[in-house]
Amino acid sequence: MARDRAGESGLTRPPALRPGDKIAVLAASSPANSERLTTGLDSLRFAGLEPVVYASAEDQGSVRGYLAGTDQTRADDLRSALLDDSMAGILFACGGYGAQRTLEAMRWDGLELARPKVLVGYSDVTAVLEAVAVWLGWTSVHGPMVAGADFGQAYSFSSLMRCLLTPEHATDFEFRTARTVVGGAARGVTLGGNLSLVASSLATGTSRTARGGILLLEDVDENDERIDQKLTQLRRSGYLDQVAGIICGTWDRCGPAEQVHAVLAERLGDLGVPMIAWANIGHGGKTQSLPLGVSAELNGDARMLRLSVPPLAV
Repeated sequence: MARDRAGESGLTRPPALRPGDKIAVLAASSPANSERLTTGLDSLRFAGLEPVVYASAEDQGSVRGYLAGTDQTRADDLRSALLDDSMAGILFACGGYGAQRTLEAMRWDGLELARPKVLVGYSDVTAVLEAVAVWLGWTSVHGPMVAGADFGQAYSFSSLMRCLLTPEHATDFEFRTARTVVGGAARGVTLGGNLSLVASSLATGTSRTARGGILLLEDVDENDERIDQKLTQLRRSGYLDQVAGIICGTWDRCGPAEQVHAVLAERLGDLGVPMIAWANIGHGGKTQSLPLGVSAELNGDARMLRLSVPPLAV
């Protein structure tokens, strides 16, 4: 069983996936689009993987329209998949809302004996990836989800498969469309994800401090005022104290780019750490998958990130 450490982070890198591996597909949040789920499952099969669909991934809002089943159903599916040694990884069906409720219902006792496996998702799933880092000490991948609109796009899917199947080739990340906000270089452990979820996890037992980290932040369907509000909450809480570097990803459907950029530069730029904005990570399509929990170096001037080790054990 591979338990290699992720550089200096102290987290365990799960093993890379291999053709024929079983992959758990489940929901921790909202109901998945059934048509896109079918397409996403076919994509996984074409890549040589064997998806195993859990009940939560197929629930179409049996309790509330915005939740994939009950909180306990989603938590039980997640716990079952984590404990199942035949599963090499867990790919979430979609985001939406509900992951925080899933974590509230989750039991973590006994999971320290689980075989490390990679978890993949983003958006609302940010909360689960944080929790797995805190409770189990595993790295994960911020990447497209099986029933997501971006999962079937060649660029996004290829980036994810590079991380999962050939992680030795997934150590350098170039963000050509990004803008340098603060130049320079910084070393730290990758973490973060969706701004709304990072903010809403504060003061819970699954929030992971950004101290010494390379922090990723992105969001969707917000505006400049609400982005400002959430960033201010991170500042006032002390979450951003001694952060090493910042990568701001996409801000899809968040209003005029220049208005959003002005808020990002004002609320984060004065921290004085290397920072880039508009990296193609997150919502909106053509997204790069980014490993979380791995030691890396951010070069703000070159708009590049280099991991110190492959994201998964090879």
